[in-house]
Amino acid sequence: MPTRSHALKLILTALYLLMWPLLILVLAGDWCWPQGWIFGGWFLAVCVSTTAWLYRNDPALLAERYRALGTGGQSRRDKMTVSLIVLGYVAWIVLMPLDARRFRWTPEPPLAVEIVGCVLLALSGLLLFRSFTENTFLSPVVRIQRERAHRVVSTGVYRIVRHPMYLGAVLMFVGGPLVTGSASALAVSAVLALLIVVRILDEEALLTRELAGYDDYRRRVRCRLIPFVW
Repeated sequence: MPTRSHALKLILTALYLLMWPLLILVLAGDWCWPQGWIFGGWFLAVCVSTTAWLYRNDPALLAERYRALGTGGQSRRDKMTVSLIVLGYVAWIVLMPLDARRFRWTPEPPLAVEIVGCVLLALSGLLLFRSFTENTFLSPVVRIQRERAHRVVSTGVYRIVRHPMYLGAVLMFVGGPLVTGSASALAVSAVLALLIVVRILDEEALLTRELAGYDDYRRRVRCRLIPFVW
């Protein structure tokens, strides 16, 4: 049964998730900005559906997702990488409305570009949701979860690439600026993608060294992030 602390965590999570779409509209200075509503609606749909699924079906992973940085044996290097990703994410969120709507530093893109952005966001949402529903070990920190009998997950989207959640994140970082029309946020996306690549390399080194069966999984699923490329 849910406890009072669990209920408080869910309430705080809901407020945290609502904060980002509201921040976008506030910074845009236009509550009727269609692209802001499109991205904000997509963001909430993905986050709420994933959190609700975990709450009902995988509470152990939901609890793991609340793990603080630096705990569970996370390395200092990984903590630094995650901190840089968080800072980049905040800059990315802030730049989209400031650039595309309030100050209009970037000219409004053609409709075709926005449509491509919507497609990328749709693929991103699918990959993110399926990554969480198929991999109960999807911790926010890079570590071997021995207390949870950590094992290799190789089904579903994990048969396509070894890190589908990161692929979903990269598609989000590209799709968001295309939908909103922000060239500066797209530039930040390139930096975020590079940080994700660094984290993948560090994570794979740990998993190959300490997780039984991961080296065999690497041989069966050749691509880390982008199908047929890398």
